[in-house]
Amino acid sequence: MKKVTLILGGARSGKSHLAQEMAAQAKSVLVVATASAGDESMRLRIEKHQAERPTHWRTLEVEQHIGDKIDIAYQKEELILIDCITLLVSNLLCRYPDEQFATLSEAESEKQVIEEITELQECLKALPASFIIVSNEVGLDIVPDNRLARLYRDFLGRANQMLARSADEVYFMVAGIPLRVKPQKQ
Repeated sequence: MKKVTLILGGARSGKSHLAQEMAAQAKSVLVVATASAGDESMRLRIEKHQAERPTHWRTLEVEQHIGDKIDIAYQKEELILIDCITLLVSNLLCRYPDEQFATLSEAESEKQVIEEITELQECLKALPASFIIVSNEVGLDIVPDNRLARLYRDFLGRANQMLARSADEVYFMVAGIPLRVKPQKQ
């Protein structure tokens, strides 16, 4: 039965590990990776994630227009694992040079993020596959001291809310322990 699962948590909370454990139950998996290797540290993290995945899982690397690109790449996989929305939103905000970002309209930036997540939600509905989506929860910290960080926190929070509404299940990871948020146990 088709199901959409959202896994939220902080950095190093075990989100990706749980997602991979859940995905391992599927016969065929398409991993949608949103990271780009901007520096050596990130390149090493990407390589580590790749090495942890079973070799028979297919990988699609996507930095934006995720819903459309999944639609095109889909080959009847039973499950699609998206890791992660955190970097997808970062990709959208960081594509502007600093001088352009300083004058960029907050409403326009937010609109682009909402359009991206709406496109993904349409893909979730259209494809017969189950989905596991990973994202960071960034709303539990202090208010950031700069515009980019505040917008990022706000836009990612909005994206997470949109995806949580679309999800059948939502888990919040704390120190490697999954807490089921949706649906709540009766």
